[in-house]
Amino acid sequence: MTLATSRFILQYWLLGVWLRSATDVTVNLSQLISTGLRQLISHATDETYIKIKGQWKYLYRAVDKDGNTVDFLLRARRDRLAAQRYFERSIILNGVPHTVTVDRSGANLAALKAINVERETSIRIRQKKYLNNIVEQDHRAIKRRIRPMLGFKKFGCARILLTAIELMHMICKGQMKNLRLGRTAAQLFYSLAA
Repeated sequence: MTLATSRFILQYWLLGVWLRSATDVTVNLSQLISTGLRQLISHATDETYIKIKGQWKYLYRAVDKDGNTVDFLLRARRDRLAAQRYFERSIILNGVPHTVTVDRSGANLAALKAINVERETSIRIRQKKYLNNIVEQDHRAIKRRIRPMLGFKKFGCARILLTAIELMHMICKGQMKNLRLGRTAAQLFYSLAA
């Protein structure tokens, strides 16, 4: 094991200890996005596969038009109920988007239609080829961190580590600039883990 590998493992272990001590492991971005700017908010949403204990689970992710991570949620199934839970959680934490771009997944479309039935102002749904590429490309950074791990052993541990990976990815993308205050990405990561 190289020194860089051991530092990487230590960083995620420290953040995992910090995240387990927190009562809620969500990154609330609603302070960064005003609900008054609803007409400007557009999300591209997709799910990617994560192997946990030899079985495929699903990491739902949303990225805005600038490439910033909006929300993410690890679910055991890929069906309408899981997608609806993800969209409802994302709306509560980040406000209602004007437009959501999804792939050809029937579960995502059914979930958004079910949410639109309950709402006064409906969310515009786009299902067009290649419009979802921004979130597909953003999956690569997460997969790059997960691939050397060769899967996860427990669902709870996977949720904690994926939250840490997503958080570090958001810091590296410059999404937390207002929290940096002249600090590097590593210093900000360590301050969140402390």
